[in-house]
Amino acid sequence: MNPLLVRPTPNTLIDFAAIRPEHIAPAVDELLNASQAALDKACSSATPATWQNLSLTLDVATERFGVAWGSVSHLNGVADTPELRAAYNEALPKVTQFFTLLGSDERLYAKYKAIDPTSLTPEQTQAHKNALRSFQLGGADLVGTAKERYAEIDELLSALSQKFSENVLDSTEAFSYMASEQEMAGMPDDVKLAAKARFELLADKGGKTTGYALTLKAPCYMPVMQFANNSALREKLYKAYATRASDVSDGADAQLRDNSAIITELLTLKHEQAQLLGFRHHAEVSLAPKMANSSEEVIAFLKDLASRAKPYALKDMAEMREFAKQELGLADPQPWDWTFISERLKEARYAYSESNVKNYFQLPKVLDGLFAKIESLFDVQIVLDAAPTWNEKVQFYRITQNDQLLAQFYLDTAARDGKRGGAWMDDARGRWLRVDTHELQTPVAHLVCNFADGAGGKPALLTHDDVMTLFHEFGHGLHHMLTRVNERDVAGISGVEWDAVELPSQFMENFCWEWDVVQGMAAHVDSGQAMPAALFQKMLAAKNYQSGLATMRQVEFSLFDMLLHSKNTAVQEPMALLAEVRKDTAVLPVPAYSRTPHSFSHIFAGGYAAGYYSYKWAEVLSADCYAAFEEASLLGIEALQSTGKRYLTEILQMGGSRPAIDSFTAFRGRTPQIDALMRHQGMNS
Repeated sequence: MNPLLVRPTPNTLIDFAAIRPEHIAPAVDELLNASQAALDKACSSATPATWQNLSLTLDVATERFGVAWGSVSHLNGVADTPELRAAYNEALPKVTQFFTLLGSDERLYAKYKAIDPTSLTPEQTQAHKNALRSFQLGGADLVGTAKERYAEIDELLSALSQKFSENVLDSTEAFSYMASEQEMAGMPDDVKLAAKARFELLADKGGKTTGYALTLKAPCYMPVMQFANNSALREKLYKAYATRASDVSDGADAQLRDNSAIITELLTLKHEQAQLLGFRHHAEVSLAPKMANSSEEVIAFLKDLASRAKPYALKDMAEMREFAKQELGLADPQPWDWTFISERLKEARYAYSESNVKNYFQLPKVLDGLFAKIESLFDVQIVLDAAPTWNEKVQFYRITQNDQLLAQFYLDTAARDGKRGGAWMDDARGRWLRVDTHELQTPVAHLVCNFADGAGGKPALLTHDDVMTLFHEFGHGLHHMLTRVNERDVAGISGVEWDAVELPSQFMENFCWEWDVVQGMAAHVDSGQAMPAALFQKMLAAKNYQSGLATMRQVEFSLFDMLLHSKNTAVQEPMALLAEVRKDTAVLPVPAYSRTPHSFSHIFAGGYAAGYYSYKWAEVLSADCYAAFEEASLLGIEALQSTGKRYLTEILQMGGSRPAIDSFTAFRGRTPQIDALMRHQGMNS
């Protein structure tokens, strides 16, 4: 039995443990043929142009195909092997071609245009509006060679994005350095234990009998940059990280992982595709379904934010320079020194260390605290369950309310080989009142992080930033899973404007700074003692430490992305453009060899092209939403509970069934204001 061909029911789960690379090709062929037949039937004169008929004829088949292919894509991101990668890449062109043609089929477009708007429910009306726009952006209005070229470009973009992502992963995993005991001075004990364990597993130890295997994966790389006393060690890892997948990467076969040509080709093709659709550039295409109205509006927003944040960033920088000179003997700090200096200054100023804080955040205990907060906020229950998974450490949970199943999710937290870096939420299956069985299909989510695994018999320990990442991804998950919309195209995160989709995720981060929440999830890994209130007060005092620098960093990325995709010429030289952007935004110096664009997967492989600004845009929305809770807390528990219920019903449950600005206004009672964000980040003086 092919696990990718399971017949869908409202609670069917994919058997991830049973999927093999050889299952992919036959499953794709069968599901693609079935979807093509459904498309032809939907477009025939025998199928009336009604929402119900088109959904019953077409959506049932394409949803089954989408769930199966989504499972394969997920495995490609979390359990990559040469065999799986080969099978995935072989099937990718077929899948891309079908969905490209589906989105531009003039017969189907005509059917949707012929639907009587008065026959639709409010949810269907929003989904119908989105569908017509998607057809237009998908090239449905094109004819002849222009239409063929559009489809050809879509296939090329899909393959290039996949190759970009593979190059970043392979370049990251190609690096390994065997550090000595002396070089590891200053490193936290749990990081040393993990590095020692990696060394002992290696077959090729470079002739060494003892040592520590260091990698560029975040759980190893970041502590080295923060805590390693050895500047030469920091420089070695910094340079390797900053040059990943580029023309200046070191190592055998590095040129095979160079993303330079891929970036140029991606930009050229996106520009050509935009012009085929009648737009000036890709940014106009990207912004068409978003909240922001134009690239000029976004650029103005980012420059305004930069003007507010830069004085604080310059102050942060001056303080680090002075501290480095006076306390660390670094008169001329280098790029690989700044993270180390920042950590030392924070320890000196606030009298605590991130490595000490980390001992209080054990992953199982943090999850207990997170779940308790979600349960109290939204009146749900989260229960550990069992399901076939792709790795023995992946956990599976149910979310229920009054014994009724609302949603389920897979939780994959550990960094490992074959798993791409970062953290994300994917929808494995959406909520849908199925048109074929008339049963309610509950949503399923993938929640993925890359935390250091436990070492020395201890559970995984998280930094406070890791804790915030976990809360962030659960915010996305709650948006997907707590929806009450029954139309799958606008349920959960489906149909939500890209620059509003980060609102619920960034909103959840705020609870990591509430003492009652921290108390419920912090206990020392050795003694079991609760986190001292004095330590939390120090963390709270340091909450906005160097927020100016952090904001300017995000503005730099966002401006680079928007300017790169909003030029009226096909090819931009990314490094030259980034240098221009940095003249106005960069406060920390960057070495000439740095190749930030070459591993900027968000915009070249992750769907954020001309959309990276969304993080800051949505941060304004999320800070303003959280401010409503702050205001309610002054009025008592009933006001707070009422605010929580309103946030649930007006933001989370509504999904994409109405414009995001309408959902925000319904919750907040007014349009967004930037004041709360500046106040929360300590930049309102």
